[in-house]
Amino acid sequence: MKRQAGPELEKLIQLLARLPGLGPRSARRAVLHLIKNREKLFDPLTLALEDARHKVSQCSVCGNVDTVDPCSICRDPRRDKSLICVIEDVGDLWALERAGAWTGLYHVLGGTLSALGGVRPEDLSIGGLLDRVGDGSVKEVVLATNATVEGQTTAHYITERLKEKGIATSRLAHGVPVGGELDYLDEGTLTQALRARRPL
Repeated sequence: MKRQAGPELEKLIQLLARLPGLGPRSARRAVLHLIKNREKLFDPLTLALEDARHKVSQCSVCGNVDTVDPCSICRDPRRDKSLICVIEDVGDLWALERAGAWTGLYHVLGGTLSALGGVRPEDLSIGGLLDRVGDGSVKEVVLATNATVEGQTTAHYITERLKEKGIATSRLAHGVPVGGELDYLDEGTLTQALRARRPL
């Protein structure tokens, strides 16, 4: 394949193409846009990346990423410290924060259990979660893992471990999304929605 740009640009395109949601074409367009807007975007982006590389770290309490440790959420005195929401990844934490509906704390697992992928309980931060609930200040743990086989397996495993400690657990509801039409939903979603129905 013929090279269309110098090695520096090709390297930048290849690196951007590794990012989620960007393929080679999107990366090429992004690089061209950055070059055309060097002062407004390229230079500030370079500085922001360098700054983030040195200052961002993982929270030693919950697993979030921030420039302080413990993170801003764990430090926030307005948070309900008796509630912990367990999620798979930091992206899930950010999604819940955008919704603005959760006022408790979080715990990032760093993935899900997977027999095929070789991910065991000790590969996730489940031990850290059990340590956090051990002091008796946590009253409820909300399991917000994805509705996949791995997510369900992980939630079940954590539920069993928390039962041993007498901690109340709950699970995010799964089913018909707000604004969803039944005709467009898959059978699994409809089945889950029917099983999780509640009286009005």
